[in-house]
Amino acid sequence: MNSRQRRGVILLVVSVLCALAAFGGVLAFIRDVESKVGSEKTAYKLKTDVPPYKSLSAEQFDKVSVPDRWLPDTAVTDLDEVRGKVATNELRKGSLLQTDMMDDRPGLKPGQQEIAIMIDAETGVAGKINPGSRVNIFATFEGEQQTAGKGKEPNQSKVIVSEAEVIDVGKLTPFKDAGQDERDRQRERDGVPITFALSTEDAQRVAYAESFAEHVRLALVAPGDGNDIPESDRTYTLDGDK
Repeated sequence: MNSRQRRGVILLVVSVLCALAAFGGVLAFIRDVESKVGSEKTAYKLKTDVPPYKSLSAEQFDKVSVPDRWLPDTAVTDLDEVRGKVATNELRKGSLLQTDMMDDRPGLKPGQQEIAIMIDAETGVAGKINPGSRVNIFATFEGEQQTAGKGKEPNQSKVIVSEAEVIDVGKLTPFKDAGQDERDRQRERDGVPITFALSTEDAQRVAYAESFAEHVRLALVAPGDGNDIPESDRTYTLDGDK
């Protein structure tokens, strides 16, 4: 073997050693990364924004894989956990779902029953009231015609239920309202079905108002404002302001 051949063999051996060293370095780097990242777990991210107190469902989330060591202890890894839950605060698109972002849907207490009524969206209820909210329910009644030509009683606005607990808010839905005459009997408008948890007596008041009142409106009660409305303030007539 001449000197040129020896140099060729030496260069070939050196090249092979360098390639092996580079390959070993890549393997070491991969092992180091794997040791730092570790195994992965399933988690869920929001597809869209979710308003506070809105019901949660599996369709609102995308499945993602997250390294176990980087996954918070509160992360939701099973979508069965969202059943019967509502968002406790506004949830942003792309956020990782965690258990402290949701809570149980408000339910009935002993002695309560559910009653749902359609509330006209024009009253401002749409988007303002959510499950868990407390509201005062107002009803307006037309004064009755008196006998012997004495005219009619004044129109009245009454607080029929105070501090009513909302347990569900439906979707904006067109519904038909019975008008004052045949021409207006099928006037269609937008409403929101609202479900309350009420005592039997309060449920009867709401059912009566929905059937016989001119309008039923809701007024949102501020959190922590638990003062009941005095009896003297529960009925209003325009004559009373004179």
